[in-house]
Amino acid sequence: MNDAKVFFHSNLKLLRTRRKYSQAQQAELLGFTRAKYTAMENGKTGNPPLADLLKIAAFFKFSLDDLVKSDLTQWSDFELRERETGGFEYVSGKKLRLLAVTVNAENKENLEYVPVKAKAGYLAGHADPDFIAALPKFTLPNLPGGTFRMFPITGDSMLPLPSGSEVICRYVEDWREIKPQTPCILILNDAQDFVFKFVTMEEHLFLLESLNPEFKPYTVEIPDVLEVWQFHSYQSKKMPEPTSDIKQVQTLINEIRNDVKYLKGKI
Repeated sequence: MNDAKVFFHSNLKLLRTRRKYSQAQQAELLGFTRAKYTAMENGKTGNPPLADLLKIAAFFKFSLDDLVKSDLTQWSDFELRERETGGFEYVSGKKLRLLAVTVNAENKENLEYVPVKAKAGYLAGHADPDFIAALPKFTLPNLPGGTFRMFPITGDSMLPLPSGSEVICRYVEDWREIKPQTPCILILNDAQDFVFKFVTMEEHLFLLESLNPEFKPYTVEIPDVLEVWQFHSYQSKKMPEPTSDIKQVQTLINEIRNDVKYLKGKI
């Protein structure tokens, strides 16, 4: 049991630092005093109360057994990220992430279109077969394998894709296949509108970035994401604006920065 106590203290520090919280921030999130939390992390609390251990295990999404007995410093980043994002089953699509679809007379999946007037209802109805069945549906030639859906986008965050464009996307079941900065539509459990961004998985978060540099990147917790649809193509009634030399240079700089960021993450 002594070894387990040593692992608990080091595990607690590891999990806190992976989320980039200070000791004071972590204490507040757990409902502990700063002194109490610091003593636990520094190994000065020999036998933490079971209620505190259970609260910590639930917060970090680790089993109590792993939190106490496993040396998490020996786990790979991939293994840690799977636990922190709610487990392999949720990220990989194997844990009750149901998708309602419709089929045509030949038993082939339709491409459903979510019109602007249906946006508000999609959050509640995305898994409801009746709601999906009521959406407009059609087929498109030359689509690869998979399930596709069309979403209207609004706003200027993804310029030069103009507001009002309709984005055709492929459903992503296993989120681990998403490569850094993949354009995707995200359905969030606390938003009434679709989120169309460049998506990168970072530990227990999705990093969301816009094409338009005026919009700052932000993150969302992976458990807050209900569906991910990867960009395939778009259609629009508007012609894209010509790109100026300055914009071309800026785009090139952004691409270089993204490449450097990605390579640093691999080192």
